[in-house]
Amino acid sequence: MATLTVVYHSPNGHTRALAEHIVRGARTVPGTATHLAEVTGEQVTAGRWSDAPTMDLLKASDTVVFGAPTYMGSLSAVFKSFLEGAFHPFLGQEWKDKLAGGFTHSAAQNGDKLFSLQQLAVFAAQMNMQWVSVGDTAGDNWTGGTRYDVNRLGSWLGVMGQTNADEGPDAVSSHGDRTTAERYGVRLAELTARWVHGTPYEPRRHSLEEFRELSARSAEEARARV
Repeated sequence: MATLTVVYHSPNGHTRALAEHIVRGARTVPGTATHLAEVTGEQVTAGRWSDAPTMDLLKASDTVVFGAPTYMGSLSAVFKSFLEGAFHPFLGQEWKDKLAGGFTHSAAQNGDKLFSLQQLAVFAAQMNMQWVSVGDTAGDNWTGGTRYDVNRLGSWLGVMGQTNADEGPDAVSSHGDRTTAERYGVRLAELTARWVHGTPYEPRRHSLEEFRELSARSAEEARARV
């Protein structure tokens, strides 16, 4: 059994929605145990984050996926406290050669979310982890594209989500963002099985036409939900 844990901070529920869809995708891969671990402000005391059960879970996981909202062009302060709280695993190289991935969310279309993903990737590198990219090409970049396209924000380092500032978590990220998160979960779980158990793996390649058809199906599913 391969273990994948998504650890995230989500004050308003939007980032949690993406975390749940990553787990939903990972659970479709046989032999994958999945966990959600929420980082909260209550775990921060005098500016320091600490939660032993969360750290025990991450130490026991084969893959860790990091997620937090982007506030003012950077990761949320609470999640950065969590990253700093990983100093002891850093010293002991406890997470060395685990797989890692990341995702972020903001109300702005851009919001400098790339900087947040870069922070997560650098953190994973400092922990000597192996980073997994999104694996899908960019959507919504042609005349037939829509906000329901897979990877509609064109992010390869990690998953980006966007929800309008006046919408709640139920509307989180267009259907395309949720689909992107689920596909990322599948990719992470399959690569975890390969990394941990040597399970045969075939890259999920697609032509431009196939990818546009995938995005068109995503749009149809989104309209069916309305």
